[in-house]
Amino acid sequence: MSQESLSIYFFLQMAVILGACRVVGALGRRIGQPQVVGEMIAGVMLGPSLLGYFFPSLQQALFPKETLRTLYVGAQLGVGLYMFIVGTEFRMDHFRSRIRSAASVSIAGMAAPFAFAVLLAPWLMSMHGLFSEKARPFEAILFLGAAIAITAFPMLARIIFERGLSGTSLGTLALAAGAIDDAAAWCVLAVVLATFGGGAVVAIKAIAGGLAYGLFMMFIGSRVLAPLGRIAEREERISPTMLGVVLMLFCLGAFAMDAVGIHAVFGGFLLGIAMPRGFFVEEIKRKLEPFAVVFLLPMFFTFSGLRTRLDLVTDPKMLLIALVLLAASVGGKGIACWAAARLNGEDNRTALAVGTLMNSRGLMELIIINIGLQKGVIEPVLFSMLVLMAIVTTLMASPLFELVYGRKARTNGELGAVPAGGLGG
Repeated sequence: MSQESLSIYFFLQMAVILGACRVVGALGRRIGQPQVVGEMIAGVMLGPSLLGYFFPSLQQALFPKETLRTLYVGAQLGVGLYMFIVGTEFRMDHFRSRIRSAASVSIAGMAAPFAFAVLLAPWLMSMHGLFSEKARPFEAILFLGAAIAITAFPMLARIIFERGLSGTSLGTLALAAGAIDDAAAWCVLAVVLATFGGGAVVAIKAIAGGLAYGLFMMFIGSRVLAPLGRIAEREERISPTMLGVVLMLFCLGAFAMDAVGIHAVFGGFLLGIAMPRGFFVEEIKRKLEPFAVVFLLPMFFTFSGLRTRLDLVTDPKMLLIALVLLAASVGGKGIACWAAARLNGEDNRTALAVGTLMNSRGLMELIIINIGLQKGVIEPVLFSMLVLMAIVTTLMASPLFELVYGRKARTNGELGAVPAGGLGG
């Protein structure tokens, strides 16, 4: 396919992707769901699970195989930049204020999913076409455990903000636990990627490179970047040159993590954590977030949807496996977090709310399983099952929270009304 043809296809694809994401997202907001949930569903609808199932010729004409490389690069840019923005919102004070309870909830929310992974992974590996034949048992266990244990930290933060929980005991506890939980899950994923199929040298390179980059950003990078914050506050603006420097650093961070064998999203996220807080990050977010979230991120959802084959899950045997994974994901994480909160002295209603909020997986789940499919750890059938799990658990989060906590809290005057239109993106 010529360069001119790739350009023609790209702009047509983006028009369709943006239109589908905005329409489905708007419909989702009418029933109290976040915009991102609608975009996740829209991505699946544009793939072989819906459009390709009923109109295969149209789907193939719109998304020919030759164009997927371009869409992939845009998807990686979108999710990497989004994770950079998430990193700028990472709050260390959440750890300090509720570290003991948050650590207990987070450990429980990791331990139970990994216990289920130990039980389920050997069974899944015995089924043809779920895990890669190159995957070793411990890699399958670690990957499945991380996929079940992950919490959608950005979505959790958005739910807490929109539901009026910011600054409350419940909101602080859930945010701190979610942050610890996600950090641990990403570390486990990094170990899987470092060890999978590459031998000791590749594993050492990835683990050492990732640790070196992380430590540099946490302890040195933040100090090196601090003058940017002072300059921005003095000038009361982010100049084009300064924005260019930030984007250059983002690209270098993404390149570094890809080069050592982990993934670009780690580079963006850790750079975001190191950015100077205050006026600087608020201006960076104001300039980058709309384009990253509205234009770039839908490419990632669509690219994920193009690789999702829900028709493969309709076989009774595969459907049973998908339901078992869903039950393990919901029960393992939700019940474990509820129990840990209760043991730390929280009342039953608050503990139920914590378990419900921690069960939302959303975009973080899609990132993990896309990496797993891209690196060859899992096969398309298991990928599709986990996409389904991500959508269902994310759809459940807001309604269940309102059922177990929100409605009564609003009746009692503890919380304000939910904003019109439900949660934002």
